[in-house]
Amino acid sequence: MAAQDSIERVIEQHRESGRFFTAGGVRSFALDCGTGEPVVCMHGVPTSSFLYRKVVRELASQGMRGISFDFPGLGLADRPEDFDYSFSGLASFSGAAADALGLDSFHLVVHDIGGPVGFAMAADMPERIKSITILNTWVNVEDFTKPLPMRPFEAPVLGEAELALMNHATWSFAFSSVAVADATGIPEEEVEAYIDLLKRGDGGKAFLKIMRGFDHSPAFRERCYRAVQNVPYPLQAIWGVQDPGLKYEKYGKEIQTVTGLPYIHQVAGKHLLQEDHWKFIALQIAGLAGTGSRSLAAGAGR
Repeated sequence: MAAQDSIERVIEQHRESGRFFTAGGVRSFALDCGTGEPVVCMHGVPTSSFLYRKVVRELASQGMRGISFDFPGLGLADRPEDFDYSFSGLASFSGAAADALGLDSFHLVVHDIGGPVGFAMAADMPERIKSITILNTWVNVEDFTKPLPMRPFEAPVLGEAELALMNHATWSFAFSSVAVADATGIPEEEVEAYIDLLKRGDGGKAFLKIMRGFDHSPAFRERCYRAVQNVPYPLQAIWGVQDPGLKYEKYGKEIQTVTGLPYIHQVAGKHLLQEDHWKFIALQIAGLAGTGSRSLAAGAGR
């Protein structure tokens, strides 16, 4: 395990790499790197903008402006007790964040719960979306079932007990066995920083509210579908096909069916594919936007 001061240095470096802003009355944090066409990268749980730290730097090297902000309750964002932590509440915050960051139009990248949240936001402001890149997520919220390791968080008492078991040691094991295909080269202090960013300030109470606020309604499903069907902007999907929770055979193919995409870029990654396939992801985003130096072929490597 990494020393605590090493983890704190990683978080401080992360903080120094971005800036704080206020949207919808909530103070949050955003990585904001580069110039050119903006790309908003939306994270999921139990992560934050920290997950995209390598992606946004690579986007900057491709002549774009990489942006990733923290949802309320996660990362370096505030955790107000009275905030609406539902998908709709997070989508409303995300729209306000785009305004606060001065983004008249932008490319969108979504992952995990950032998928339904981002789709809902895009459905509300389609004229501002320039493209959507979809990473391991889901769109048919009505039929979605949480992967087994995430289900305990739904229940009172059991969720609190499961959260208490999330520490540096257990997260490090999950990270190397479930989250990434190749953890070599990722420093321990960066891996363990995820937990400190998750529990910062409130011990993870806001995270539990998010986990208990998933929207499975038909109306919200249709709202998500509006963001990816018959839209004026291009779409693409990149999938870590070794993801043990959001499996390609179910959720990847669901995305392909709903969007009508002819193919999905498949990489030998797991759920947090931003950690070991950041270059490929950034290249594909830039390629879809028409601003990158090159775009890798469909289904190519990392």
